[in-house]
Amino acid sequence: MDAAAKGERYARIFRKAGTLIGKGNIARAIQTLKEGQELAQSLGDHGMARRFSEEIARVSDPPAAE
Repeated sequence: MDAAAKGERYARIFRKAGTLIGKGNIARAIQTLKEGQELAQSLGDHGMARRFSEEIARVSDPPAAE
């Protein structure tokens, strides 16, 4: 898979997760991000897998409301 195709797939996954977060469906957003992480790992893209992991952590533990 070429870099442009990978980038497009990653972007689509992040957009989908963002839409789900906006709708309040955090569990589904996390599942989507995990699918992206698995895709990145299967393609040997460790940097992107790490980015998905960081986003999963951020969404899983949102800051406390003040």
